[in-house]
Amino acid sequence: MPQDVAAVLAEINSTKPVLEQIASKWSVLVLAVLCEQPSRFNAIKRRLDPITHKALTEALRRLERNGLVDRKVLATSPVAVEYSITPLGRTLQQPFESLIRWAQQHGGELTAAQSARERQ
Repeated sequence: MPQDVAAVLAEINSTKPVLEQIASKWSVLVLAVLCEQPSRFNAIKRRLDPITHKALTEALRRLERNGLVDRKVLATSPVAVEYSITPLGRTLQQPFESLIRWAQQHGGELTAAQSARERQ
């Protein structure tokens, strides 16, 4: 295997654990919502319908554990929780916005390619 290919593969493999944490469908969308403004759980859930309660809880916990989202308990009655983006999470805003724009621009092409492939 040529040296440059081996180096590229090693680099890709070293980033895999990080990408697995931040690049899931729901993580990208949750961060996109929180980049706009801090939000409570149900507000995030409404914006990301049809996300399930379980999937949103798991995504928020993973993002919080990785330092991308802050969780703040609000002293209200009843007690509420608000989620916000951290400075580290904010560094993902531009790449994720680009990814979302790409998906909007090319989603039709992907669907057409999938349909064409299924007819073969």
